[in-house]
Amino acid sequence: MVDSLGVAVVGFGWMGRVHTQAYARLPHHYPHLPLRPRLVTIAEDVPGRAEEAAAQFGFAATTRHWREIAADPRVQAVSITAPNFLHREIGVAMAEAGKHIWIEKPVGLTVADARAVADAVAKAGVQGAVGFNYRNAPAVEAARELIASGGIGTVTHVRVRLFSDYAAHPDSALTWRYEKERGGSGVLGDLASHGADLARYLLGDIASLTADTAVFIPERARPTGATAGHTLATGGELGPVENEDYVNCLLRFASGARGVLEACRVSVGEQNNYGFEVHGTQGAVFWDFRRMNELGVSRGTSYQDQPVSTVYVGPGDGEFGAFQPGAANAMGYDDLKVIEASRFLRSVAEGVPHGATVEDAVHSAAVLDAMVRSAESGAWVDLAPKA
Repeated sequence: MVDSLGVAVVGFGWMGRVHTQAYARLPHHYPHLPLRPRLVTIAEDVPGRAEEAAAQFGFAATTRHWREIAADPRVQAVSITAPNFLHREIGVAMAEAGKHIWIEKPVGLTVADARAVADAVAKAGVQGAVGFNYRNAPAVEAARELIASGGIGTVTHVRVRLFSDYAAHPDSALTWRYEKERGGSGVLGDLASHGADLARYLLGDIASLTADTAVFIPERARPTGATAGHTLATGGELGPVENEDYVNCLLRFASGARGVLEACRVSVGEQNNYGFEVHGTQGAVFWDFRRMNELGVSRGTSYQDQPVSTVYVGPGDGEFGAFQPGAANAMGYDDLKVIEASRFLRSVAEGVPHGATVEDAVHSAAVLDAMVRSAESGAWVDLAPKA
């Protein structure tokens, strides 16, 4: 008999919905998981939103106060998809209450916030998963294995890019994402956090970096009502954008490899242009999120004019087989969150982490903090071997 795990979701914007849908799909893709999620409570302070979620997905209860979840013995695990400035408070409180947590990146506003959550998770002996979903793509896992096996020789350099237009419209509402007090960094937390995690996941620790940032849309209109996602707003009072739209960063890895990480949230003409190019002494591997199930692979000893082949991942790669029966059948973004949810529940069931953890979030946050310091000083910044 499969045991049930009482779960709650804190925050029901877009990402809260994605987590909830992932829980609902787990029995379809992972029927043999030792735990099955049971939706207990949804917490959301926007009037009516929690009730709507409960009616659609079957949560047993609703609340506008997340602290009620921390005190609820029916809840053993919590998805934390609230705004960044709440991550530390909620994450620490849930861990201290003995709840396992699946928390969205960047896990707070600073490396100190991420470390506080990680320490609380470790002290409480609970599991702490974090939402670095792009590393869950079967093609990314296949690329990592190729690199680790020496399939492209010794890695020389990497380029990681994350370009999007989600904030490119000048009428995008001035939500918490653009405020330092509630959002912290801008595109650093939104996108470069993923890039830092991908770079480390593929190539190992980053030893030092230098970064440059810019704000290209300095003012936006304040919203006049509740927002979700990237809402447009007109007619509201204009306010300043307090965090960066763009970052460009040079990386030096502990291995000796070099890298470039570039991210922008106001790239007109770009929709989720996320990916990487890793070059080695005998080849290269390329991945584009928009063609999520493909890799470009160049291998051999020709060195010059060496061709690139398109490789379609299949059931032997990562978690592909849980979703599709054969190569070139597409997986999508939401599937990556189902993988993440399955690894979270496996972690809870087995008592050992599977997938990205809050410790990975600490490493990513340390890179982001170093970027901020470098952009302010114009200098290279060294990262400690352990964040």
